[in-house]
Amino acid sequence: MRIIGGTLRGKTIVPPAKLNARPTTDFAKEALFNVLENTYDFTDVRALDLFAGTGSISFELASRGCPHVDCIDINPLHQRFIATTAATLKLPQIHALRLNAFDFPNICTVVYDIIFADPPYESDGIDTLPDRILNHGMLKAGGTLIIEHARQHNFSRHARFRKHKVYGSVNFSFFE
Repeated sequence: MRIIGGTLRGKTIVPPAKLNARPTTDFAKEALFNVLENTYDFTDVRALDLFAGTGSISFELASRGCPHVDCIDINPLHQRFIATTAATLKLPQIHALRLNAFDFPNICTVVYDIIFADPPYESDGIDTLPDRILNHGMLKAGGTLIIEHARQHNFSRHARFRKHKVYGSVNFSFFE
């Protein structure tokens, strides 16, 4: 896994083999950040990375100047890996929290500009994620929710769905 942009561009991060996570591919990550960079000045963004896994998206955001990134993952190995890596890379703006990402909207009191959710593709409840997040006031007006998902999920009928992008086997659905 490597950071593809920003001040840490090219930095390789090696997650432990026992980490049970599927990082977003470099190809998909690069495409995603090309879309986001045309909309946001990352130095003014508060971001949330749900189902953070390896922290790949969080590290990209921080590397590009994002001053506040919350990472949520229920797996203690994932949370520790993200926290340790953020400390090693001197990224104090990354806050790795061990919480259930599906339940996090119920306790969240923060409003985010960008929310990225990458649940395990086989998880029950993926179809409920947009409503869980958008109905709790977690997304700032004009903000973007991105859900990474398998091909079989279709969010196009959701009232706040904006677009769907496919990069290889990775699908992103965008909501406002």
